[in-house]
Amino acid sequence: MASAFGHALVGYTLGKTMTPIKPDWKFYFLIIALPAMPDLDVISFNFGIPYEHWLGHRGVSHSIAFALLFAMLVKLVFYSKIEFKSRTAWKLIGLFFLIIASHGVLDAMTTGGRGVGFFLPFTDERYFLPWRMIRVSPMSAARFFSEWGLKVIKSELVWIGIPCAIILTTNYIYKRLKA
Repeated sequence: MASAFGHALVGYTLGKTMTPIKPDWKFYFLIIALPAMPDLDVISFNFGIPYEHWLGHRGVSHSIAFALLFAMLVKLVFYSKIEFKSRTAWKLIGLFFLIIASHGVLDAMTTGGRGVGFFLPFTDERYFLPWRMIRVSPMSAARFFSEWGLKVIKSELVWIGIPCAIILTTNYIYKRLKA
């Protein structure tokens, strides 16, 4: 898996550049927290659920179906005043979907693990992307604050940080020139 920092940076970048609403504290909290949500599946290990099970790590919580359903739920819970049938609601759902789905995409670009269940529950096949350049992050905080974690941060600075910085800077310049 990519680290929580890498996931949060991608969520922030997507939210900052694609928001259909005037951002507030709740919006910023969501765009930073939502990309990490799929990794809550690591609690499955505490219940003896194996990695390869559809409820295991990188399973159904990393799927496209989960991202869509969870995005709709987030909209309903946090933005219930925006009419569901409105264009703004669907733009918000689309944004939350991309932010949540970005988690699986980043994980499929890591150097470790057993793939991502993008199409669960329809098939339990796991996938990686052809580009696997992001160092896989340790699953424990203790191991993250080690030499391994430092290698992960360096890798994410190159493969996540630089592209996000370019996108955010370009977006900032575009909005300033447009104003």
